[in-house]
Amino acid sequence: MNYLFSREQLDTILKQSMMYACACPAQICKTIKEQRALYTYQQECINRDDTDKAVHQAIADAIAETHPTLEACLKEVLLLEGWDLETLEMPAAILKKLMGESTDLMP
Repeated sequence: MNYLFSREQLDTILKQSMMYACACPAQICKTIKEQRALYTYQQECINRDDTDKAVHQAIADAIAETHPTLEACLKEVLLLEGWDLETLEMPAAILKKLMGESTDLMP
């Protein structure tokens, strides 16, 4: 499977998103990572025996088909929110908004 975002890039986005409670990019990153883990698992199962090969192949094929769509969704969300796609830094405007919301919750 080809990847638009490396594991390290997903971790960078995830870390920033979780640190500042910006859930949408974090949820997409988690789902992409889970998809990749499931795909790897299916590939290992495909090679074990012929009995369940069709089942594991069907799952792996579905992941391979949907993975690019989910990565494209992440890219679109990052662009819509104004993330820098080179550095994967959260935009200052979102950071300021999130930090403002957290101080609004304080007594």
